[in-house]
Amino acid sequence: MNQEINQAYPKAYWDIDKATIESGFTMASDALTCSLLKTLAVTKPAGKFLELGTGTGLSTSWILEGMDTASTLISIDNDDRFLVIAQQFLGNDKRLELVCIDGADWFEQNKHLKFDYIFADTWHGKYLLLDEAIAMLNPGGLYIIDDMLPQPNWPEGHHKKAIKLVEVLEQRTDLVLTKQCWATGIVIAVKRAV
Repeated sequence: MNQEINQAYPKAYWDIDKATIESGFTMASDALTCSLLKTLAVTKPAGKFLELGTGTGLSTSWILEGMDTASTLISIDNDDRFLVIAQQFLGNDKRLELVCIDGADWFEQNKHLKFDYIFADTWHGKYLLLDEAIAMLNPGGLYIIDDMLPQPNWPEGHHKKAIKLVEVLEQRTDLVLTKQCWATGIVIAVKRAV
């Protein structure tokens, strides 16, 4: 086994990647993580998907690749400079709703929603409002986070926040989780049925 991705990249991926580089956005998920996001998306037919932190849409394109035609994805970001790239290359997909909003505002307005799959790739729903994000998961729903291993673009002291987040997740009794020292460091949690 190796670290190569031996599957087709999403059709829009390379155009988004080029636009991402040109935009100066440096926080996109790596291709290994994205391939896992696609694989896990296949496990949720007719699923309700949520992505917290669209960025330019690189990971969004992979999630969409794994979703079936009956599934829907809400992807939110607070920076329209980058969200416009996702809109340009993915906006014609009727399964996708792109929303430009502050994460805290979105949670306040949508706390009644439930999801089968949440990829939390930004502060809200990960380091902030974690309980609110987990509350939105249906039983059997997936909660996925990446960048749990030290990254070169982390600010000073962020490593301690990442360690604390994993500790908090490990203490929850409503989740079963696996930590993976692979790609950028991934945690996959599944919501227990009550």
